[in-house]
Amino acid sequence: MNLSIASLVAATTLTTVDASASSKWSNLRRYLSYEKVAGYAPGSQVTDHCAIDRDQAALEAELAKKTPEAFENALRIYKEGGNSKSYAQVTLTTPLSTFIGAGTVILGRNAEGNEVAGKAYEDYQAGTSVIKIQYATTDIQETYVECQVGALAEADRNLSGCFVDQGDLTIDGQEFSYTYVPKSDNLNGRTIAGFSTEARDKMRVGCKGCPYQDFMYFYDYYGSDTYAHDWVTAAFAGDKTSFKNGNADFSQYGMDGKEQIIKKGTAYLNIFMYVIREFEDALDDCQRGCINCNDDPVHAWDEGVCFYTGSIEGQDGAGDGSLLHQLADKRCADYKTCGVDGTDLEGMAMLNYELFDLFALGNFQLQSGNCPAARDTTKRVTQKMYIPMIQGAMRYAYKMEKLQGGEKEAAEGAAFAAAVLPRIHAASPEAAQTIY
Repeated sequence: MNLSIASLVAATTLTTVDASASSKWSNLRRYLSYEKVAGYAPGSQVTDHCAIDRDQAALEAELAKKTPEAFENALRIYKEGGNSKSYAQVTLTTPLSTFIGAGTVILGRNAEGNEVAGKAYEDYQAGTSVIKIQYATTDIQETYVECQVGALAEADRNLSGCFVDQGDLTIDGQEFSYTYVPKSDNLNGRTIAGFSTEARDKMRVGCKGCPYQDFMYFYDYYGSDTYAHDWVTAAFAGDKTSFKNGNADFSQYGMDGKEQIIKKGTAYLNIFMYVIREFEDALDDCQRGCINCNDDPVHAWDEGVCFYTGSIEGQDGAGDGSLLHQLADKRCADYKTCGVDGTDLEGMAMLNYELFDLFALGNFQLQSGNCPAARDTTKRVTQKMYIPMIQGAMRYAYKMEKLQGGEKEAAEGAAFAAAVLPRIHAASPEAAQTIY
């Protein structure tokens, strides 16, 4: 892969920045009862969604150990999760006697005898013996859920709020005895891998507004609905990808290179596109001119902000996170674009100030039923989201071309290029080929 600095510089014209948004819309942020997400005031509970960054952080911690066993652990966290949408899969001693709908409240006890609340994960017909119970979540990020198991390392697990291994459940007013194994039957319904493996139905063919334009840039370039998952799993295996364009041979990398390829791939391919998907999903559900019927779109928008930011950033955005908010803050230090005016070498990226003003604006537009304006805001958001990717690709192109970078720098450059080449290809196939 030949990362040409000149071509990457030219590519930045694809993401024109509208700096006026920062001052114009800052007063539109809504302050509700939910905890802020790096300064953003969500209109719904999204603590469980924000926690996806804890999977990313756990995955990165395993990769940093650079052993075959640790890489296997990281792969399991990638595929199975541990921190988001936690549920217990239990076996009832006596099958259900009636239909139980998704969302039905289910109550049980933890190992200390305290009540644990959950809800039916999906619909269950009478006669069903094995059911999934999603644990209830709270509005407080620090204690959003007290059962975190999945594929997490033993030391990172939290079973304090999990159901005890056997006992009784109250389901729709009826008592049912059950059994399960807490350390292996507490699973997760939201994973970083799932953001890509479910992309076809959620971004290309199964959604109201399908196909989503930004996803199609990547689908058309790579020729795969699961391009992000394909990239990450090939890197774990040390194999070659088999894309239509932009192939990579991960057999040439050792642990140092694969660590960078994988952790950047999960964040900047899998999660990046799913952030955009949530904003598009909000637009799909927006009802024009209706003040009191856009809670679902606002919730989807809030989810997008959470997947961009994560939980580790904290309510003020000052934390050292693992997702796209943190990437923008890292890159601003390289390009002296930190601070409100974009003239500093440290602090929050000007890009994040701009994006969070747009996030607040989009929230307001959706809540008020101004769907056309929300669509325009979404376009501005997605344009800006590519900027740190381009900055990263330029940074590592320079390191390789001018500073004789090694395996680590080559791997980082390859990961950033993979995140921008499809967008560049859509504007200029020749420029994309030159960069590749």
